[in-house]
Amino acid sequence: MRVIFIGTPEFAVPPLKHLILNQYQVVAVYTRPDKPAGRGRSLVSPPLKRAALAWELPVVQPVSLKSAEVVAQLAEFHPDVVVVAAFGQILPRSVLDIPGYGCINIHPSLLPRFRGASPVASAILAGDEFTGVSIMLMDRGLDTGPILARAQIPISAQDTTGSLTAKLSLIAAQLLLEVLPRWSGGKLTPQPQNEAEATYSAPISKEEGEIDWRLPAIDIWRRVRAFQPWPGCYTKWQGRQLKIIEAVPLPAIRALEVGQVVALTPATELKAAFGVSTGDGILGVLKVQSEGKRAMSATEFLRGQRQFIGAILPLG
Repeated sequence: MRVIFIGTPEFAVPPLKHLILNQYQVVAVYTRPDKPAGRGRSLVSPPLKRAALAWELPVVQPVSLKSAEVVAQLAEFHPDVVVVAAFGQILPRSVLDIPGYGCINIHPSLLPRFRGASPVASAILAGDEFTGVSIMLMDRGLDTGPILARAQIPISAQDTTGSLTAKLSLIAAQLLLEVLPRWSGGKLTPQPQNEAEATYSAPISKEEGEIDWRLPAIDIWRRVRAFQPWPGCYTKWQGRQLKIIEAVPLPAIRALEVGQVVALTPATELKAAFGVSTGDGILGVLKVQSEGKRAMSATEFLRGQRQFIGAILPLG
């Protein structure tokens, strides 16, 4: 089976790797153009491109898949199927019509829940107990095509968007290997999505990482996990950004001003060294990162910031 694989981030790498290791003929990998990054603004390749080059696969990086020239080039690869994983663009009808077995999309949610750009973070923010992977036959909508298969996994209290995405990409890789032979063999019937149950996940902005201490501790805790590794959850201390990397929601211990920092005893759950009073409960903090410095435990941070206990952090 001739496969064109389309994607961009690390999430797309395990599914591509599994196809190669299982003798699928990947004739080309399409990904987004290199982007300038870092202080030097040097060009950085997408993770999928780096993986594809390591396996000596042809790589194509169009700005868009809509131009007639790009579509014609894609058609010249004569794919039997196009597999898409986190590419970030809706494929035009001209591309959808090329492969005999259609274009198949790997989406990290239990569709129709959390269509769109940030399904993993949205599942954590919503407090969902489970999420999963859906493999669907693509149409012209945003994650609206009929479902070929789903796989479900629990969301742990320690999961961040980073850790959960890594788990889901491995699930996706295995599920894809189950779907492709059954789909090409005529043993799968695509199941339409229930539009009445559809929800959408919007792109996350950097500004959403700023903590509003008036929210309940459990909501802030979910945000800390959902926005890790990007954009991160942060507050301000002495005019500098202070990222909260790891935290735990705790019940209120006494009446405190919202945003007030309080010391916690070593016996506190998960050894949170300090907490911050919120609109409901205490956010116990385990790990932080001061602007321009390395990440460290909350205990280590307090050793160099003794005046921190009792401070009132900006409400956000």
